[in-house]
Amino acid sequence: MQIAFYAPLNPPAGTAPADHRDPSRLLMAALVRAGHAVDLASDFRSYDDDGDLVRQLAQRDEGVALARMLASQWRSGKRDRPNLWFTHHVYYKAPDWLGPLVTEELGIPYVIAEASFAPKQAGGRWAMGHEATADAIRRADMVFCATRHDVIGVESLVLSRERVIRLHPFLDPAPYSRANGMREEYRDAIAGAFGLDAGVPWILVASKMKTSDEVESFRVAATALASLGDIAWRLVVAGDGPARSGIESAIDAALPGRACFLGDLGFAELAPVFAASDLYLWPAINETYGATAYEAQAAGVAVVSCALRGVPDSVADGQTGIRVRPGDTAALAQAVRALLLNSSRRSAMGRAAMAFMDAERSVDAAAIRLGRALARFPGGLAKT
Repeated sequence: MQIAFYAPLNPPAGTAPADHRDPSRLLMAALVRAGHAVDLASDFRSYDDDGDLVRQLAQRDEGVALARMLASQWRSGKRDRPNLWFTHHVYYKAPDWLGPLVTEELGIPYVIAEASFAPKQAGGRWAMGHEATADAIRRADMVFCATRHDVIGVESLVLSRERVIRLHPFLDPAPYSRANGMREEYRDAIAGAFGLDAGVPWILVASKMKTSDEVESFRVAATALASLGDIAWRLVVAGDGPARSGIESAIDAALPGRACFLGDLGFAELAPVFAASDLYLWPAINETYGATAYEAQAAGVAVVSCALRGVPDSVADGQTGIRVRPGDTAALAQAVRALLLNSSRRSAMGRAAMAFMDAERSVDAAAIRLGRALARFPGGLAKT
């Protein structure tokens, strides 16, 4: 099937067929692996972070004009006519001005992946985007939802729940599994470069350092670790952002002499750091699903996190890591202590985590799920 792909929030970056950390590229790669031909319909970005009505009106008008132009090109044969339109990530700050209009004019199915609908945004600064998102979800022939939270919002808008399908977030585990295969070499190199003792467990935290929720996650992690001063471990911190200075100062104050700060790392550097670590700790406060927990598990590292939002679907409690009640810092510390003192259990969880990511949260697993779902549409059964 020929698919027109569009991402109003973050258009796919670069020209590579798949970027290991670009969700839109990964989704395109999964669709291709499912046997479909995928064409990027447009790189038009409808995102507005400021609630600026003038900008939103201009984006709407630009989007409508672009949609009409695309439909005209496809009708005239100037572009290969798609059998289906697929939009990735629609919400009130990044509505889809293209898909509904194009699919109506061409008479083709309209599919959305990772749609979010928040009733509390009605009437606010993004009211226009909120209403456009609701309209898009109502029009969609199929909506893939990444989390249980998203399912609740989407199901309130659709007539048939059969249109709503779970598609968990996923990644390409290959770079992480390769890094895991070179764990000892990477560990020795990192220990030498940053003065770390390779003979004690390393607890990794890796995140951007920008939002208040990220700052709070770092604070909670440091508070939990402060009660573990009687056992040996080092905290390895990777990340950068406007709040970096304050985060690093707070960690040093709470955990004197325990933390090593690696700063901002590119993907090629970060995958080895995940693989070289012994445990991944991240409270994931208000995160959609905890993306870095996926990376840690793909690298064979057990995770300790809080059972918030999408985390219960991301970390298999007792198998690939330990989840604790949100806000229970004592339970978080207890879970870290238990795994620090039981290396065989840590290793078993790490192996289970790699298997889980490969079987359930990989591009290949997503391709199977997408292929089965899209087979419902005329011409949707791809040749494999």
